[in-house]
Amino acid sequence: MPNFDKSGRLRKRIEFTKVAALGNKLYLADFIIVKAASDLSWPRIGITVSRKVGNSVIRNKIKRLLREFFRNNRDLFLPADYNIIARSGAVKLGYDALCQELVNGLCRIG
Repeated sequence: MPNFDKSGRLRKRIEFTKVAALGNKLYLADFIIVKAASDLSWPRIGITVSRKVGNSVIRNKIKRLLREFFRNNRDLFLPADYNIIARSGAVKLGYDALCQELVNGLCRIG
């Protein structure tokens, strides 16, 4: 299983704001994928789940599912910075439905 270390994550606020300002957005039913070019040769991911989505248990579950998707499907991500923003519909998704939606989204965003 590939590792999800610090080099594969967006961690600082300035990194998230750079992706938001320079990135291309793709609106899906339950997620928004923002992709911005990066100087690095590997993909990095940031996960945003606001309090509007649900309580902390639900938000953490969605984040765990998204991290697991990134670990298992890292080859689908091009070398760029990604921010995946969960919408309120993500609460109802299981892992398989989440994977299907994100795979389709990543193919569309390029």
